[in-house]
Amino acid sequence: MHDLTLTAPGSGSTCTIAVDCGFNCYAFTAHVGGQTVDVIAAEDQFVNDRIKPSHSGIPLLAPFPNRIRDGKFTFDGRDYVLDPDVVGFNTTNAIHGFAIDKPWRVTEQSEDSATGQFQLSVDAPERLSSWPADFLIEVKYFLTGATLRADVRIANPDDKPLPFGFGTHAYFQLPLTQKGSPATAIVQSPAAARWLLEDGLPTGETEPVDGKPGYDLRGGVPFADLSLDDVFTDVSTDDGVLKTVIREPESGFRIEQRTDDSFREIVGFTPPWCDAVCLEPYTCTTDAINLAARGIDGGLRVLGPGEEWRGWFEIEVD
Repeated sequence: MHDLTLTAPGSGSTCTIAVDCGFNCYAFTAHVGGQTVDVIAAEDQFVNDRIKPSHSGIPLLAPFPNRIRDGKFTFDGRDYVLDPDVVGFNTTNAIHGFAIDKPWRVTEQSEDSATGQFQLSVDAPERLSSWPADFLIEVKYFLTGATLRADVRIANPDDKPLPFGFGTHAYFQLPLTQKGSPATAIVQSPAAARWLLEDGLPTGETEPVDGKPGYDLRGGVPFADLSLDDVFTDVSTDDGVLKTVIREPESGFRIEQRTDDSFREIVGFTPPWCDAVCLEPYTCTTDAINLAARGIDGGLRVLGPGEEWRGWFEIEVD
C-alpha cells in the first residue's frame, strides 16, 4: 500500500491519500479553534486492504460518475459493451469509472500539497478499449488551515473525441464532534429538482422538489429524516460557486463543500453501512452518455483531441 499524508502549516490539519487506489483522500482531520474534526469516513477494510474503494473517503469518478445502464452505450456510431471482468459493476450496471481502484502516479509533492495523475492507456491499458478515447485525469490536493482543496484537470491526449463526466463521492462522517449526534446534523443542498429514477437510473425526466419531504434540502433537513440515493439537479450557485453544507447544531461546527459551477448535479446518498452522508457534485447525471444518445441533456461533455477541462472542489470546516 502507498499512502501519502499532507499537513497544513500552522493549523496542523492533515489528510491522507491512497495513491495506490484511486488517489482517494480517505482521511481529513481539521483543527479548528482548539478542536479536532474528523471529516471523512473510511472503512477499515479500505484503509487496511483497499477493499470496496467506492465505500470510503473521497472516490474520484471518471470518465463517468455513477452508473451506465447494463454497461452498454453507443457513441460516435460505435457500440460499446463494458466487460465486468475488467470494469467495475454494481449488479448489472457499470459504475464509477475506470480510475477509482487503480494506482495513480504522484507527479509533484510538498508538505501541504500533492498532484496525482491517471492516464487510461498508461495506468489501466486493459480498459482502454472500453471507452471511445484515451483520457488523462490530474488532481492536485492541497491543505490550507482547515480547508482541503482539489484542482482537477481532464485532458484528451487521443486523436478521437472524448466523452466524459466527473464526480466526487465524499463520505462526510457524522457526528462532526463528540457534542453532536448523527440524527440532529442538518444537511443542506441548493437543488430545486431531482431526476426521476428507475432501478437507480434516470428515466430522462425531472421533477421539482418543492413540498417533497426528504428531498427539498434547500432549507436544511435533519439527517434522521433522510434516506437518500438520488440525483438532484437545477442547482443554484452563489457568484458561480455551488455550496453544500452539513451543520452540527450542538457544537456550531459545519462543513461547507464548494465547487465551481461546471458541476450541475448533486447525488445525495445516505450509506446503510455507516453514519455518514454523501453530497456528491457531478458534472453530469447518472447514465448521461445513454441519455445523450436519446437527445436528453444530462450534462455529458465531449473534449476534442488536445482539449482539456478544468474544475475544482474544496471542503472547509468552520
